[in-house]
Formats: sequence, C-alpha cells, structure tokens
Amino acid sequence: MHVRSVAAVVSALVGAAAALLLPTSAAHATSGGDRPIVVAHRGASAYAPENTLAAVDRAADMGFRWVENDVQRTKDGELVVVHDATLARTTNVEELYPGRSPWNVKDFTAREISRLDAGSWFGARYAGARVPTLEQYMERVSRNHQKLVLEIKNPALYPGIERQTLKVLANEGWLSPKHLRSRLVVQSFSADSIRTVHALRPGVKTGFLGTPDVADLPEYATFADQINAPHTRISPEYVAAIHGHDGPHGKPLEILTWTVNDAATARRVAGYGVNGIITNAPDVVREATDGS
Repeated sequence: MHVRSVAAVVSALVGAAAALLLPTSAAHATSGGDRPIVVAHRGASAYAPENTLAAVDRAADMGFRWVENDVQRTKDGELVVVHDATLARTTNVEELYPGRSPWNVKDFTAREISRLDAGSWFGARYAGARVPTLEQYMERVSRNHQKLVLEIKNPALYPGIERQTLKVLANEGWLSPKHLRSRLVVQSFSADSIRTVHALRPGVKTGFLGTPDVADLPEYATFADQINAPHTRISPEYVAAIHGHDGPHGKPLEILTWTVNDAATARRVAGYGVNGIITNAPDVVREATDGS
C-alpha cells in the first residue's frame, strides 16, 4: 500500500473528527474546501422528474452547482438523457406505443422519444416534460452555469457511445481547459467504458462506479480519478485507502458516494472524508453537512 495510504488509514481510525483534519489536497480535492460537494442526482430528483430539464432547473433554483445525469442512445443514434434501459417507468411510452414491450430506449427513434411525456408520472405540474437529448441537456446546464457528473449508462448496449458522448461534449464546449479542470466528470459502472474515455481524451476527469477491492485500487488509478461507491459499502478505512492513491492526473483519488437522501447518513459519510455526496434531496444533504 502507498505510504500516504497507511498514514491516512491510521488517521481515519480516530473517527469523524480526525477525518476533517485531512489536507484539502487529499480528502477534499473536488470540493475545494473542508466539506463534501453536493451533487443533485438526476437533477433535484426528489422535487422534479429525474433527468429532465425541470430537474436541472430546480437544482439551480435551489443553489446547487453540481448535477448528475445518465446518457443512453436511441435507435437512430441520438444520445438522450434517461436512466433506465426501458422508457416504461418514467414516461407514458406504454400508452403512446402499445405493443412495443419492453419499450427499450434503443428500440425507439429520437423523434418517437421526443413525443413522450416524461413528467406526468411525477406530478401534474410537470405534465409534458420531455426526455431531453444530450445536446439540450448540456445547453441547459451551461445556461445555468452548473457543473456535471455525466454517467454513460449501459455502454455494452451502445458500442461506441464513449466516442459519441465526447463528441457532443466537445461540440457544446465542454472539453475546454476550464471545463476539464473543474466542471466535468464522466463516470460509468463499466471499467472498460471509463478506460475508453480516458484513452480517447486523457484530460477528462473520470469516475468508476463501484467498490473495487483495496488491492485493485492501483490498477483503477491508472484510468479513473474517482471511485464513486454506494454509501452502504464504504467505511473510513476504505475512503482513506482511496485517498492514498494518485489517479491518472497525479492527484489523490477522490470518492463521491451515492445515493444519500437523509441527514444522518450524510453526516456519517461526510465524517469519513468523502469528496462529494450524490443525492436526490440536495437541500437535506447541504443542511446536514454545510456542503455546497
């Protein structure tokens, strides 16, 4: 294990108070301070329909700078922002296109998807909200002066989606030095997908979604800047082990943990020294941790 990792593990054992003493450059490199950043999961999805422009706007109205989204691809090659492989849960696709079960994203054209109501399931006030294309989503995030954790969802279903996603980001101005330095993370549950993103555009900050064994962290650190793990599977020791390795850009690995929606859990993981917390209820987490 890296020498810094050993020291960090020892420090973590004294508890949450000691975790807050870790240097900014190590434990809180993403936030730029001594509190974790707060990332609005699929937008402020406790208060507006997930992955819609309304959810992005709600996060902005609440004062949150970071949002997270999910990207998949239509039958005719358009990138759209939607979480599930199927459209059934968050749209009226079953009503509008009966007989096309299981209503997978990849089986519908962008035009067909653009007709769907992606808001009524959440509440009447959001009736008519649409599934945004990635271009539409990036334009809104830019307009709101927000920052983005972009998840490439189900990459095995969409060969080449990494290159295509990077092309859209480039076209929207999101691969500029300013954005690469502090406004963008690309993540995935697929290590191969993140390796591909890193190989194609080494300057892009990347995150692996999961909890690799500590022994495997040196390998992940060759292509991932973050290890973004579920809050149920982390500990102070695991967070310290992550911080003990330098990522591909020569800075300590970071960790964003998900999906934290209550104050007690937010305080617990903040005490571990996580760099950020991904949440459906960003106001709850902000109040609990004094994050930003």
